Amino acid sequence: MKNGESSQTLRIYLSSTDKFENRSLYEEIVYEAKRQKLCGATVLRGIMGFGMSSMVHSQKLWEINEKIPIVVEVVDTPERISEFVKIITPHVEMSGKGCLMTILDSHVIYAKEGSKNS
Repeated sequence: MKNGESSQTLRIYLSSTDKFENRSLYEEIVYEAKRQKLCGATVLRGIMGFGMSSMVHSQKLWEINEKIPIVVEVVDTPERISEFVKIITPHVEMSGKGCLMTILDSHVIYAKEGSKNS
């Protein structure tokens, strides 16, 4: 991405316990974004939230199975985001869990590639 370029931000709302095959769904989405050479992806952990099921989930110290809200954000050009949605939608559908995907128009104000340290 270049400074001043129009972009889109794909946001995927799901749960920390959602799975795709034997992997966390959010991990599968991030690794697929990397395989597709998208500009970047970030996973955000929520401390509390609810979805279309209306069940409230929150992070508590005494909970063993931590089911908390997760948001995956992916940024790239509108064309690449559109193609990525087509690729990951079957993964989300196969998980059998609830999910919400949104796309926001965004604008790159600063982009600088970092050094690649091991």
